Amino acid sequence: MKEKVRVAGGQGFWGDLLTAPVDQVRGGPIDYLMLDYLAEVTMSIVQKQRQRDPSAGYAKDFVTLMREILPDCVEKNIKVLSNAGGVNVAGCAEALKQTAFDLGLAGKVKIGVVTGDDILGRLDEFAQKGVEITNMETGEPLSGIRDKVQSANVYLGAEPLVDALDKGAQIVVGGRLTDTGLTLAPLMHEFGWKFDDWNRISAGTIAGHIIECGAQSSGGNCQYDWQNIPDLANVGFPIVEASADGEFIVTKHEGTGGRVNVQSVKEQLLYEMGDPNAYITPDVVADFTSINVEDAGENRVKVFGITGNPSTDFYKVSIAYAAGWKAVGTLVYAWPDAYEKAKAADLILRSRLEKLGLKFDVTLTEFVGVNAVHGHLAGEPSANIPEVQLRFGVRGPNKADVVRFTKELAPLILTGPPAVTGFAGGRPKVEEIMAYFPALIPKSLIETKVEIVET
Repeated sequence: MKEKVRVAGGQGFWGDLLTAPVDQVRGGPIDYLMLDYLAEVTMSIVQKQRQRDPSAGYAKDFVTLMREILPDCVEKNIKVLSNAGGVNVAGCAEALKQTAFDLGLAGKVKIGVVTGDDILGRLDEFAQKGVEITNMETGEPLSGIRDKVQSANVYLGAEPLVDALDKGAQIVVGGRLTDTGLTLAPLMHEFGWKFDDWNRISAGTIAGHIIECGAQSSGGNCQYDWQNIPDLANVGFPIVEASADGEFIVTKHEGTGGRVNVQSVKEQLLYEMGDPNAYITPDVVADFTSINVEDAGENRVKVFGITGNPSTDFYKVSIAYAAGWKAVGTLVYAWPDAYEKAKAADLILRSRLEKLGLKFDVTLTEFVGVNAVHGHLAGEPSANIPEVQLRFGVRGPNKADVVRFTKELAPLILTGPPAVTGFAGGRPKVEEIMAYFPALIPKSLIETKVEIVET
């Protein structure tokens, strides 16, 4: 058993810094690289991609990345865990297998494929069996939006990932795997932690929580003393150095930008925390009030003393459904009287939309540069404010009404207040809205599968 296991965070979301995982692999010693690609809305996006193309439905950026770093990973025996499989895990695995072949690594890489999270095709089966699926926040039954559902995925925990690693996988890929499980699983595999060792499982979960958002714990998006955080252009992504007893150090590679300190780690701990006494994951109910954080040297923070409680009998389900259409457009008004011009344009546009008889669920105006962030708390701006961006958006069930709105913004240029610009890119784009329906489902109904694909 290793004394220390290094798990590096390389991707906080699909679209994060492309060079970060490469730097993590090549910038210093690590044992594992975890890559988190999936947000709630991402599942509906990849589902739509697969509807258009059966071979799509996964994060193809992941395959491109592996083409670059797989030789390094094989040479250094770095294992990679990711939820990049989206709703087509098998397709992602096949692309990885082809990549290994193209790189001359056939026979040298085992791919662990984790499935069972996608339950879109089982929703009607559950309904027929009397399984009630309701919105965790509103109590609304799934039946109310069943015909609009685009995706339904269970948040799977560390168990199938540990199984894949135990079977020799060097790359583990799945669909809606929890962010925290991608870090917890390597620690359980290496240290032999049991699934009912709640304190250590909680520690591994919190380690995963700290690095799941990439550089957000190593200086990026950090409020404290942000002006003095060095060289964010070359920010180093976080690494957890874990011990078998559950204590760990948060750090980053030497020579990289950014900063790991107590404040940066604490800010990330607060991210999506919810109830600090009960941070619920499929693996454990972690107690954030037990966390001790202390300075352990330059760019090194020690985290220890963590406790946890038994996991629940339920999985969380992320369900996305079509909820109408939206469009957002902007105009910029210049000094003098920039704010007054923007407000006048807003009233004119609203009057014209009302006269047209268009129906929207929401009509929203923001004055960027005045109160778009803080709302009424921002107060009234200076009369000398140089420019204000009017951002006007609508959403509703009728696509035709939303399309008609997009034709009403440009006319304001010649039929509204003066000194207007910023109508770049043409008419606002009409987009379908994906709404989020969080629910719970008994773990006993979900069957996960782990397959090892030889290259």
